[in-house]
Amino acid sequence: MDVTEQTMDTSTDDGEMALVITEPAEPQPGDGEWPAVVVFIDAPGLRPATRDFMARLASNGYRVITPDLHHRHGRLRYFEPADIVADPSRRQIIRSWIESMTDDQIQHDASCALSAAGVDEGTPFAAIGFCLGARAVYRAMQRNPQRVMCGAGWHPSFLVDDSADSPHLTAAGLSRPLYLGIGDADKVQSIAMHQKFLDAVAPNPLVDVTIIPGADHGFTWPGYPTYHETAAEISWTKTLAMLAAASR
Repeated sequence: MDVTEQTMDTSTDDGEMALVITEPAEPQPGDGEWPAVVVFIDAPGLRPATRDFMARLASNGYRVITPDLHHRHGRLRYFEPADIVADPSRRQIIRSWIESMTDDQIQHDASCALSAAGVDEGTPFAAIGFCLGARAVYRAMQRNPQRVMCGAGWHPSFLVDDSADSPHLTAAGLSRPLYLGIGDADKVQSIAMHQKFLDAVAPNPLVDVTIIPGADHGFTWPGYPTYHETAAEISWTKTLAMLAAASR
């Protein structure tokens, strides 16, 4: 299915924010709208690999809306692996982006993006996130259980922390389907770091935690050093199946 991509700007409580909308080129048959999916980016930013992911997802019949969560540091900023190799100090820049973000800011940005994309407040949507974006997926599901149809977190981060509002403390109450794809060779966020969250959701039949042997953090992105085709395709298959079931 052919897709189109557009970049637009909208207002947030912290200034202007870009968002990217990727969707099927043809209208959905009948009078319906293509189901909306919010994509929460990972730390390096909304880069070409993110756009490729969005295009593939949109080609399966979804309207994909991706807010530029780093807009407080500049418009559509991102780094590629080669940029880090060329200047390792850029890792600290990325770290500063992460450290400056809050759950409230991210959910606010997602709400602004949906509104700018013309998605009515009562319209259900799904969410997919990578790394820190997986935490954002969980927060969206936790805060909007009647609206967020389902969520997927690929190589997730920050599902457990020391705060009184750590995701693992409320994860047992998830009432919508959630897929988590985690590599057992993740050097950034090990399974042990997620264990309290995984224990909390283990009894919940709506939560699918798939541990993929040999996959490292960032297994999603073709052409990147940590790309793991098996892990990526498993996560594609499971995520698309979940989206299809939730969108019926």
